Amino acid sequence: MTEIQIGQAKRARRAYSFDDIAIVPSRRTRDPEEVSTAWQIDAYRFELPIMAAPMDSVMSPATAIALGRHGGLGVLNLEGLWTRYADPTDLLAEVAELQGVDATARMQEIYAEPIKAELIAERLREMREAGVTVAGSLSPQRTKEFAKAVVDAGVDMFVIRGTTVSAEHVSSQAEPLNLKEFIYELDVPVIVGGCATHQAALHLMRTGAAGVLVGFGGGAAHTTRTVLGVAVPMASAVADVAAARRDYLDESGGRYVHVIADGSIGKSGDISKAIACGADAVMVGSPFARATDAPGRGFHWGAEAHHAELPRGQRVRFEQVGTLEEVLFGPSRVADGTMNLVGALRRSMATTGYTEVKEFQRVEVVLQA
Repeated sequence: MTEIQIGQAKRARRAYSFDDIAIVPSRRTRDPEEVSTAWQIDAYRFELPIMAAPMDSVMSPATAIALGRHGGLGVLNLEGLWTRYADPTDLLAEVAELQGVDATARMQEIYAEPIKAELIAERLREMREAGVTVAGSLSPQRTKEFAKAVVDAGVDMFVIRGTTVSAEHVSSQAEPLNLKEFIYELDVPVIVGGCATHQAALHLMRTGAAGVLVGFGGGAAHTTRTVLGVAVPMASAVADVAAARRDYLDESGGRYVHVIADGSIGKSGDISKAIACGADAVMVGSPFARATDAPGRGFHWGAEAHHAELPRGQRVRFEQVGTLEEVLFGPSRVADGTMNLVGALRRSMATTGYTEVKEFQRVEVVLQA
């Protein structure tokens, strides 16, 4: 790929966001009803290639169950309020009412309450008893501490999610998580991320992960670019990691690792573009924060917003547009891509003549001037 000279001592390559690309219609079209949006990872099949981001503003045990019944996968944040408090309902209401500069400090206080292993078990049991696929998320820093509680509770899918997760974390302060060893010893599939480059993704795939998250997640609520100077244009990142999946497929003799776009999925068109760039599924946050039954009550935030030492996220206010079901399936009452996400994906696939999500990865895309 052609590099651009930033200055005499630094070169860079151009990368593209979802807003920079567009999907090209083909010579063949289909009826949207003939399109399948099904996705399977490991032994688990879902009717929708959509995971909910493990963020307190969008996922509670109840909303994770609801999404599972609709055909998606709800991932519960096992470091969130639901595993720190027996009933965080009043605290969620308080977070929604916080004002101005006091919001971050108060959220740091609320999230200072210790995580309780017994509450992890209780929340996952509630989801399991509802008959949906059970998925929970921990950060790499907390994984070793609470992994046994998560597995003993009967989780079906384990998600290790951080701003950036590498297979070669180096620390002089504590023994880092050995991802390859950890995943090998687990009896459940593990999804890990985020990452943004071919090399980083390839190393994560070699750990035995069933899926890799691309991006930093929480895009709408992140200030990571401002605080750390770290960002990734998602179209290029997804395409790079999809190339790593292809290379690892050859290297491993046929082992397929799923690519999940996690970040900058704000509208229905972003879901289509992520798959067009090579994603198998997407992890969604802000569109679900717009649901009237979302725990955040119209606000959206991630773990970075209440980091004890260096907050790099914020609460974002969204207009609530409809129920979770309406956000997924419509009918839409707006023309901005925030409702009927699945209907839009179906129509995008039908317009380009594809009937399967995997096939849709081959669709032509163009750069927009």
